[in-house]
Amino acid sequence: MNGWQTLLKKEVLRFWKVAFQTIAAPVLTSVLYLLVFGHVLEGRVLVYDRISYTAFIIPGLVMMSILQNAFANSSSSLVQSKIMGSLVFVLLTPLSHWAWFSAYVGAAVLRGLLVGFGVFVVTLFFAVPDFSAPLWIIVFALLGAAIMGTLGLIAGLWADKFDQMAAFQNFLIMPLTFLSGVFYSIHSLPGFWQGVSHLNPFFYMIDGFRYGFFGQSDVSPWTSFGIVACAWLLISAFAVHLLRIGYKIRN
Repeated sequence: MNGWQTLLKKEVLRFWKVAFQTIAAPVLTSVLYLLVFGHVLEGRVLVYDRISYTAFIIPGLVMMSILQNAFANSSSSLVQSKIMGSLVFVLLTPLSHWAWFSAYVGAAVLRGLLVGFGVFVVTLFFAVPDFSAPLWIIVFALLGAAIMGTLGLIAGLWADKFDQMAAFQNFLIMPLTFLSGVFYSIHSLPGFWQGVSHLNPFFYMIDGFRYGFFGQSDVSPWTSFGIVACAWLLISAFAVHLLRIGYKIRN
């Protein structure tokens, strides 16, 4: 294997060795969300005409799991390496900044997709959503995981301890995820809050992903794709730049 493949394997083994914690636990958390919200709000929240509320929130829970776990993988790996002092062994290798980016983001995408697939398989016992546009499902799952893996890389470079990383996740990632339409359609909101929701980039990831299942969404999937793709390109360019200059990892 070449350098980036070796680093990718190392990052994959890092979360796979503790799969009970990194994969099984997030799946259980999402199922608990489904049990609580599905039981309490079934028949009380208006969504698309022909779709039950339980079926409606399944794609949202799957995408939420993908996003959160992709972010957690790359961010925690870098912060842990900094604290333990093992990052120096990666710095000693002749790996380019592109190799770092590909390996860390690639492993984050893989973990996010594995957790998302696990959530989807388990929730099939509660409701079976349609597959109106499978290609959109794949596109938004990959783009969503890549964006969050890249954001996790940036957060991991910036943070020097777990407290800083937790603040990044709790005060930015978590609110944006929960307020992105995971548990509701934004058409059920007042006009002002609909406008606010359109400013949330996470909304477009989840809305486009949901369109792949039901063929219905709050905005056009092409609009969502354009916004999400541009966001990933910008974030990726910034992350690669930080890696190239060795931001907070070479001192």
